[in-house]
Amino acid sequence: MKLGTNKNTFFNISSFQALAMFRRALFYNYLSIYLRFFLGLSVTETTFLATFPMLLNILFQTFVWGVVSDKYQKRRTLIILGEMSAAISTFFVWFLHTLPGSTHAAGYVIIIGLSIVEIFWSMSNVGWSALISDVYPEYQRASIQGKLSSIGAVGRLVGVWLGGLLYDGLSQFYEGWGFEEGLLFFIASGVMVISTIPMFFVPEGGIGTLEKNKKVVTELRHQCGKLFSYSKKFLVFLFAMVFINFGRNCIVIIKTQYLVLDGGFDVSSKLLSYIVNMESAAIFIVGLFIGKLSKRLNDWILLLLGSLIAIAYLLGFVFARTLTVIFISNFFAGVSLVLILASSYSYASKLIPPAQRGKQFALFNATLFLSWGIGATFVAGPIVDLLLKSGATEVFSYKMSFVSATVLVLIGVFILLFLNRMGHNVAKTKNN
Repeated sequence: MKLGTNKNTFFNISSFQALAMFRRALFYNYLSIYLRFFLGLSVTETTFLATFPMLLNILFQTFVWGVVSDKYQKRRTLIILGEMSAAISTFFVWFLHTLPGSTHAAGYVIIIGLSIVEIFWSMSNVGWSALISDVYPEYQRASIQGKLSSIGAVGRLVGVWLGGLLYDGLSQFYEGWGFEEGLLFFIASGVMVISTIPMFFVPEGGIGTLEKNKKVVTELRHQCGKLFSYSKKFLVFLFAMVFINFGRNCIVIIKTQYLVLDGGFDVSSKLLSYIVNMESAAIFIVGLFIGKLSKRLNDWILLLLGSLIAIAYLLGFVFARTLTVIFISNFFAGVSLVLILASSYSYASKLIPPAQRGKQFALFNATLFLSWGIGATFVAGPIVDLLLKSGATEVFSYKMSFVSATVLVLIGVFILLFLNRMGHNVAKTKNN
């Protein structure tokens, strides 16, 4: 019997997930606005918030923690150490950003500081990805990811709502008060510490929990030990995920900026929390049914469906003239998120050898983690800034970034179609 079938194991894993999503939603949904409108960074500069931290995250996942994870097969330990280290360093990020006399410099202190924090979070990220595959059998992974998404959505919903209230100090102070005075930093750090508690009651993970025969483990490590031993199908799949994730996520950092524009929808931080939580509601609802969907539809179809819904969500932001369309579009964002995350993770887990989960999941994670920053810094952010400098309106400039994001996802869809065709050709060759 798999360790993952234990109800206590799932309870503890899901508790960690809920707390992790809570602190991310509380913190990151409003930090971009703080950098842009309180500290005065440009749109492209605000995207550095995701670019530099995620680059370090992926570098350390791939070349440090992924290697350590595979060598020692320690998943839970990496998660706990990563979260505790990130909690301590997050406090110092707030303190250090209060020291410069320039608000612009303070913004860069936050970006650089959170980049260092991501080195520690990368321990947790790679440990988490490998642990799920270690303790759950292949046929359960899409369902488990869906359930975790639903539970995480509850934490996300509460985090977004609380972040919206604390950003301006319950409307008693000023926009940005929650970050400048440190309250949002303190809560995020505290939640990281608390989230490690349930992880102490989760199995360590590692292929040793699945393969009791030491000879089998040694053989797996010998066969899969090379860093670049990837299948062609896995590489094409990664290429598709680069475009799909980069497209749907390159506007995440600037999406909230667009919604609070004076010349646009001009929403308050409280109303913004309701809009963002439409995505949370969708994640919760779809997460409950993703297990049943995964039994009726294969991973490739679910991934294609999620990508097409992501295109609809992005186009909704382009053509929206009322907040009703924005609310609906953000709901679609949540639907696509669950479908893409659950199906792509399940698809990847079938292509990755057990002994190489640390290194290869680090590459899979890279297509997601880098998407918030690299795509924003080199595509969405510059498009907005260049159009603004050319004299275009703010609303039009931001909308063009959503158009560019749509094109990226569409390219990913075409690669998915090629991947499916490649699979059929392989099957025909085997049959012949």
